[in-house]
Amino acid sequence: MKCPFCSSRETSVIETRETGEETTRRRRQCDKCRKRFTTYEKIDNSNLRVIKKDGNRESFDREKVRKGILRACEKRPVSMEEIDKAVDEIEKTLRNKHAPEVKSSVIGDLVMKYLKKLDSVAYIRFASVYRSFQDIGEFEKEVKLLKHKSNVNNHKLSEAKHKK
Repeated sequence: MKCPFCSSRETSVIETRETGEETTRRRRQCDKCRKRFTTYEKIDNSNLRVIKKDGNRESFDREKVRKGILRACEKRPVSMEEIDKAVDEIEKTLRNKHAPEVKSSVIGDLVMKYLKKLDSVAYIRFASVYRSFQDIGEFEKEVKLLKHKSNVNNHKLSEAKHKK
C-alpha cells in the first residue's frame, strides 16, 4: 500500500476491522514518515451488468443506488447507517440471483421496497421520479396505497398485541 503522504510503499497494518458484509477497514502506518491513514477493502464483484430501459448494458454501480437513496432521503430522519445497510442488502439480493445481468427495473423495485421500510416520504419522492408521475393524481394514488398498507399493518399489530 502506498502512503498518501510520502508515497513510500513500506506500510504496516495496525488494526483490521470488518465494517460491512464485504468491506474491511484497515488502519495503516507508514514505516517511513510514521503517519497513519485508513483504507477500505471491498471484494470486486464487477461481473454484474445492468440492462437499462433502452437496452444498453452497463456495470452495476452501487454508488448510483446509494446516491438515489440519499437524494430521496434528503432532510429526512434516516441515518447514513440505515442507507448503507439498504444499499448493502440491495446489492446482496442482486448478486444472490446468480444472474450475470439484471434489469434496471428490478433494481428500482428493490430500492422502493427498502425505502418503503425506511421512510414513507423518501419512498414517495423516489417513486415519483422512478415511475415518472405526470400529475398530482398519481401522487395521491400512491399515498392512498401507502396509507392503506400502513393501516392494515397497524391493525395486524394491534390484533397480535390483544391476543397476548
